[in-house]
Amino acid sequence: MNRPYVIINCAMSADGKIATPWRAQLRLSSEEDMARVYRLRADCDAVLVGIGTVLADDPKLTVKEKHVPHPKQPLRVVLDSHCRTPEHALVLNNNAKTLLVTGNTCHYAFHKNHVETISFNLDDHHQLPLRKILDTLYTRGIRTLLVEGGGMIIWNFLQLQSYDELLIYIAPVIIGGAATPTVADGTGILSLNDLVSLQLTDSIRMGNGILLKYKKK
Repeated sequence: MNRPYVIINCAMSADGKIATPWRAQLRLSSEEDMARVYRLRADCDAVLVGIGTVLADDPKLTVKEKHVPHPKQPLRVVLDSHCRTPEHALVLNNNAKTLLVTGNTCHYAFHKNHVETISFNLDDHHQLPLRKILDTLYTRGIRTLLVEGGGMIIWNFLQLQSYDELLIYIAPVIIGGAATPTVADGTGILSLNDLVSLQLTDSIRMGNGILLKYKKK
């Protein structure tokens, strides 16, 4: 099975949180890091998020010309197993093409030429089959995929070893909260044998924070 080269990118607080305790959007990246993210999007064929990110943050997932002159907009991919993407979501605007990935019981009817929907059978855990989705993206010409979250999506990629790089920007703030969303949510490991091992390849000061670059070990 082929898959794209997968880069996971995220920003977190010094204690590993990616939102407020009440799950509100929180800007953690510095201006320097935001510019890096836009350049990274422009270099990738597609950018992927889960429905949780769409509902919480309403992102556009496009590239701003302020940071990348005349950018090539990546395909926007949304994993939405139960068809919860609102019709007015910014990820469905006509600034770029969008691919909605749903469960096979969903019946979306977005009448937009730049929006396409594909469906898969859910697995035994009632989740979309990530490996099959990556294989499908590869057959559609996607060679580099940027994964931007949220925590559940990132955990699934890490747990299945379906990634190549992990880029984490750490902001110099503490958020706290036992139930506050983190970079990797989901079930977590069940034993020490399940640890996700990383290899640190670089650390770069960006504004008032730091960017850590990892590869899969």
